[in-house]
Amino acid sequence: MAQVGAAVPDVAIVDVRMPPGHADDGLVAAAEIRRAHPTVAVLVLSQHLEASYMLELVGDDASGVGYLLKDRVRDVAQFVEAVERVADGGTAFDPEVVSSLVGGRRGALLDALTEREREVLTLIAEGRSNRAIAGQLALSPRAVERHVQAIFQKLKLPESEDDNRRVLAVLALLGH
Repeated sequence: MAQVGAAVPDVAIVDVRMPPGHADDGLVAAAEIRRAHPTVAVLVLSQHLEASYMLELVGDDASGVGYLLKDRVRDVAQFVEAVERVADGGTAFDPEVVSSLVGGRRGALLDALTEREREVLTLIAEGRSNRAIAGQLALSPRAVERHVQAIFQKLKLPESEDDNRRVLAVLALLGH
């Protein structure tokens, strides 16, 4: 906390299990960083799938938040991409965590989504751009944009200058 307060970095990368207690001290620090330094993005690394930790970290705003499993950071390019996305105010959630949340949190609005729309929303929750989603799902960028617009409509997220609908859609997915 002292180093974040002194340096005010673009991104703080923390491990869930840090000193002094090696329990969830890193998560507590990450939540405190988000509260005390809202301009600092936070990327949390965890050894195990802990969806509840991610939900606690996200709170009401997923912007500038990431939660990755440690074995995912072995791919340096993916890790650097996740750090950059989080630093830019986006999200970087581990696909396994997102899949567990999608499977466990289906509300009436989410039930209205088609399977393809759920796939697109899952990739949005991972922090992917429309271009990256198009590449991963072998769709045209235009088709991805149609799916994204359908998601916004089905989740009742009207266009607004004050709100980021992608983040709101992720929060709907996470059950907030």
